Amino acid sequence: MPKRILTGTVTSDKNEQTVTVLVERRYKHPLLHKTIRSSKKYRAHDAKNEFKTGDQVRIQECAPISKTKRWEVISA
Repeated sequence: MPKRILTGTVTSDKNEQTVTVLVERRYKHPLLHKTIRSSKKYRAHDAKNEFKTGDQVRIQECAPISKTKRWEVISA
């Protein structure tokens, strides 16, 4: 099974080797046909601490690194 890749914005880089990424998705409501925006935050592994708040990044699924980290940053 291929690993999922998501694109989002870094909202926090305060933790060592970890960034919090806000991923927003848009979809059309099945009945009202209105575009709905929903977002979710993911904690991703950033080994070199190179990404800062506001950066657009791509994250990829990986094996669990800690209790909350199951994603890793692959590029800006």
